[in-house]
Amino acid sequence: MEHPRLGSTGTRVSRLCLGMMSYGDASRDWVLDEERSEPIVRHAAEAGITFFDTADSYGRGASERVTGRLLRKIFPSRDDYVLATKVYYPMGEGPNDRGLSRKHILASIDASLTRLGTDYVDLYQIHRWDRHTPIEETMEALHDVVKAGKARHIGASSMYAWQFAKAQHTAESNGWTRFVTMQGHYNLLYREEEREMNPLCLDQGVGLLPWSPLARGLLARAGSPEATTARADSDARIDALYDPEGDRPILDRVAEVAREHEVPPAQVALAWLLAQPGVTAPIIGATKLRHVDDAVAAADLTLTAEELAHLAEPYRPRPFRI
Repeated sequence: MEHPRLGSTGTRVSRLCLGMMSYGDASRDWVLDEERSEPIVRHAAEAGITFFDTADSYGRGASERVTGRLLRKIFPSRDDYVLATKVYYPMGEGPNDRGLSRKHILASIDASLTRLGTDYVDLYQIHRWDRHTPIEETMEALHDVVKAGKARHIGASSMYAWQFAKAQHTAESNGWTRFVTMQGHYNLLYREEEREMNPLCLDQGVGLLPWSPLARGLLARAGSPEATTARADSDARIDALYDPEGDRPILDRVAEVAREHEVPPAQVALAWLLAQPGVTAPIIGATKLRHVDDAVAAADLTLTAEELAHLAEPYRPRPFRI
């Protein structure tokens, strides 16, 4: 597997990142407990995936605890993998148990490191923009996290391009640490990031880590409208983010190209995303071994320029969603 640089840094990551949201809190139908998660994470590591992404809010810390235990068990050394987590969403009922204030960031990084069982994370990301906290306060706190050795780099996720530019300018103006990655919502069914955010990141050397690369499974099920999953059945946001009927022309083309290559639709959708400028490593979700296999195979699937254009052509602009 290829190991591109994490944005413009010298850190190398696997071409795919395994998202750990599906592991830890088994109270939800689509989340696996630690015992069922281990074979999948181990399979991903054996396939060459060394980049793992979680967040404190996934299962209110459950994902971080499972992630830490599994990675320590699977990898001989902490230097063998790249670990990312996030901060922003509520972790308690108190008014300071959320957001991007200095108080919450400094408390959260320590809590995350304890749950993960490590002295540092390679990438510490803000999960969303906090309109209630001055960006100067947030960026200085993140800079202090890096200078304390608790994070090697910082990254951001889903926001408006003007907000990201403001954060980067604030950091640069004060000599603080800048974001090196952007984790945005990006796939064949949602491409609004191509308008401003992706070009901004490409210009600034910021690596793209797309989340939901298979559009919550819709792209993986292209050509099989009757297929469903436990998550899709209970996902209140899927209809807000996508339009399964309106997206039918795109889904049909994914299924068509998949048939021509004799591969599952998921491989075609991921191969298209991997071919887009600036994309470092899509964050894949996997609750079955074959999900890992499809993702790894996609990294080796080369689509022609004509096929890439054919897949992209039916897309129509839609409301911006973060």
